[in-house]
Amino acid sequence: MDHLADIRKYSPTAKAEVVAAMEKTYRLVLSKPDSSMVSFSDPAELATVRENFVKKKLGITGDDAALDAEIKKIGEKIPGRKNRLTVYYLLAEHHGKLALFA
Repeated sequence: MDHLADIRKYSPTAKAEVVAAMEKTYRLVLSKPDSSMVSFSDPAELATVRENFVKKKLGITGDDAALDAEIKKIGEKIPGRKNRLTVYYLLAEHHGKLALFA
């Protein structure tokens, strides 16, 4: 999959070097068809995104309900199947944390 092209559908100025770094970081997760996508209909999956990516990786603190609303808003931007790397990039961009991957 061309992750950069997918991300640029929603963030036209997405940085190739950041996407490449994210691909390297999440290579194992992205290699499996099931885990390479985020299921926005699964509350447990969204909790995992919140806890493991938003809180742990990005270092964002705050009310779980507010973080969940932000995650849901990102999901609403992406029609159909939601590629995990696209979701992660858009969340990092939203929180001003792309430098973590640069």
